Amino acid sequence: MTDLRNFIAQLGLQDCRSLLQSGNLIFTSGVRTGAELERFLESEAADRLSLEVDFFVRTPEEWKSIIRQNPFRKEAERDPGHLIVLFLKKVPEAKDIAALQADIKGPEVIKAKGKQAYIFYPDGQGRSKLTHTMIEKRLGRGTGRNWNTVLKLGIIAKTGSAKLTPVVPRRRI
Repeated sequence: MTDLRNFIAQLGLQDCRSLLQSGNLIFTSGVRTGAELERFLESEAADRLSLEVDFFVRTPEEWKSIIRQNPFRKEAERDPGHLIVLFLKKVPEAKDIAALQADIKGPEVIKAKGKQAYIFYPDGQGRSKLTHTMIEKRLGRGTGRNWNTVLKLGIIAKTGSAKLTPVVPRRRI
């Protein structure tokens, strides 16, 4: 995490913080939009570190919206560890969400809002037949964080002196 924070600082982004060893960063940037920052960070990681990494950047306003628009409020209160927010590169089409839901052979439920998909795993992810490969086949590249992590990042993002931008990186496989 120290190396990742240093990388962000070398790029001129400020107030970089991380959440434990989770790979989640929050920093200040008034220069670029979320999509521009994603492309910039991915390009710099490739050039400077020889790493192929996807970055999923959301503004503080987008992060608030992610929390506010959660379609699984009751489940989040009752069982936050089984609710995953999947951060995507683009807004999924309704037909792709419907196709993915049809592919699911277990009790998992998926709903999308913007560039996020919310997935509730009642029996947990470890036992689920809904794999990351299945999800990416329908929705494209993404990375998930459980609801507890989403809320913690939301708290960190709004406690800074400036607007902090949550970033969720994922190494390409």
